Amino acid sequence: MKYFLLLSSLLVFTTTFAQENKINKEKWHWNNKKQDTIAGYCQVLKVDNVLYISGAVTNKITPEGITSVYNDLKASLASYGATFENVVKENLYTTDIEMMKKYNDARKIFYKNDFPAATWIQVQRLYMPDAKLEVELVAHLPK
Repeated sequence: MKYFLLLSSLLVFTTTFAQENKINKEKWHWNNKKQDTIAGYCQVLKVDNVLYISGAVTNKITPEGITSVYNDLKASLASYGATFENVVKENLYTTDIEMMKKYNDARKIFYKNDFPAATWIQVQRLYMPDAKLEVELVAHLPK
């Protein structure tokens, strides 16, 4: 009888405190697609109140090229009603970190002095052969 009670208690405990195996993912991609099946990614993945935004790219590290990347990121954020004020983490990958430092003011405009945690990395090459800059974001939506 005590084994039956122990087993029953264990069963109740595990079902009460077990986590769901499946997380709820919402996806957004350009042109109203849910994801790019050729490369195998989606542009924005929403889990709970967190947005994970895939990298936006340019082949020019100039003020115009940097602005185009951040305008694409702005559109990604807007797909879930977010702005740069919601961004908490930025990962920036470039083939020329010195040029990125030189034109950093083009990036700063989008944050309006509310900068996120950021990591900048110089790489030899990005996924798209001509790309020179790729930026990805993590943003939190209000609960």
